[in-house]
Amino acid sequence: MTRPDHALAVLRRNSDLAGLAAGSFGFDLERAEHGEEVRLASGAPLRAVAGDDTGGTYFVCADGALLYASSEGEAGLIGAGTDEALEILFGLPGWHDYTDLDPAAGDDELEAVFDRTEDGIRDSCGPGLDADRSTLLNGLGLRRLPRRELLRRLQESLLRTEPEFLLLNAYEGCAYEPLDRLPRPPLWQTVLAPGRADLARMRADHDHRDAIAGDPVRRATVLRAAQYDRQPGDLPLLRTLLRHEALLGPTEELCLAAVLVALHGEPEDHAWLRSLRESDPDFHFLLGGFPASAPALTQWAAEFDESDYGQDPDEEHELTWTALARRQGRTELARAALIRVLDGTGPRDEALLGCLVREFEALGDLGQAIRARRLHASLQDDAGKRGAALVDLASLQRCHGEAEAARQSLQRAVTVLDGPPPPPPPADRQPELDLGPDPALPEPSCRTVTWRELGLGARVTEEYLLIAQAAAPLGLHETARSALGSGKAMLDALAHPTENLRRAAEAAEAAQTPAAPRPA
Repeated sequence: MTRPDHALAVLRRNSDLAGLAAGSFGFDLERAEHGEEVRLASGAPLRAVAGDDTGGTYFVCADGALLYASSEGEAGLIGAGTDEALEILFGLPGWHDYTDLDPAAGDDELEAVFDRTEDGIRDSCGPGLDADRSTLLNGLGLRRLPRRELLRRLQESLLRTEPEFLLLNAYEGCAYEPLDRLPRPPLWQTVLAPGRADLARMRADHDHRDAIAGDPVRRATVLRAAQYDRQPGDLPLLRTLLRHEALLGPTEELCLAAVLVALHGEPEDHAWLRSLRESDPDFHFLLGGFPASAPALTQWAAEFDESDYGQDPDEEHELTWTALARRQGRTELARAALIRVLDGTGPRDEALLGCLVREFEALGDLGQAIRARRLHASLQDDAGKRGAALVDLASLQRCHGEAEAARQSLQRAVTVLDGPPPPPPPADRQPELDLGPDPALPEPSCRTVTWRELGLGARVTEEYLLIAQAAAPLGLHETARSALGSGKAMLDALAHPTENLRRAAEAAEAAQTPAAPRPA
């Protein structure tokens, strides 16, 4: 059986073929080095194998797929394997010009574009393009496919780039833009597809209802599908979804299910929802403004629906779909969409950045969570909020193995929270005599409590001690000593240090002392 990377292996052994590939076809094995460090968002391995004279680079992914990254910050998948990709690259020289072509265009129109591009290559590289292509394809054991078919394959590969092959700048964490501008389905369409299928099953066969409704993730997806596809006969299945969701407590899905059921305006549903609301303060809060009488149920639901839900999935925030994708186990789909959202944030997106931090944490992507929290902290004008955000940043960095960065962020937090020192008195100012308290004035009844004496002070103390524990095993002894010293100083100043903080200090001190070697 032929290896999927057979052609690349032959190309490496045959300098004549490698020279032809580097010439008119821009696949140069000697240029296998990208201009900046990159990585896949998924964390899967990536290996540069060739480049072109524009600074672009070809990478082989773990599954053998070939990814191209331009020097202008764009990237896209060329083929599912190197052999398939090389058939496209050598069969469609100048392929960069074809990424946005309409594959449904007529044969004459497409052939005219192909011919015009190849004529330009002949003008710049010489008339031997066709002979070189035949020599390459024959020498590498590759097929000569119709150019229209190669275009179809190229564009199908480009559309498969995300989410699995999303390329990031390794230092900044920002995503490369797509190589193409081909239309793609919205995220909600992909996420809702299994919910729509389950909704159809629940409508067609009552026996499926409890099995689907009993699964929290399937239930949440079906509820969203039912939100955008409402039918008069859905009330029984909506009741099933509602009752199953109520077992989980006051969730967002419970509120949606309640609204969808209440829109039907049945008295028995009013009685059930009122009983649920009165059973727990959290349910009472979730179903705010619930009507006392059944006739008002439909109006309550309609107002709730208009303000919080609606019937157009395009109007729903992208984070609704990323959270649902994450719950479905589609980690890379959620990650890629969240990174795109983060890349598009600006100075007015303070609240959104806080939400993105939580979503990345839920995905386990601490690197992107750090990036979002750093941006979030930079937007805080209030010293208390900025300091708290920097403490959160330090915690994320520590958990990500960045102990020194965490210590620096925590020190910045302390500096911000303490505020600027008071200005020194003027040099020509005469010292005031201390005459003691004025007996005519009442004694002060209280003093200002600083952040160091509140919960934030205990949290910063703990974080210093945890950084000291984390840094020592990494060999960052100066970081560990500095963090331990700061943590102990804050611990000693606390009026009521907890036992957990004392134990954290003991563990941090113990981490500084290497374990004694065992006797032989």
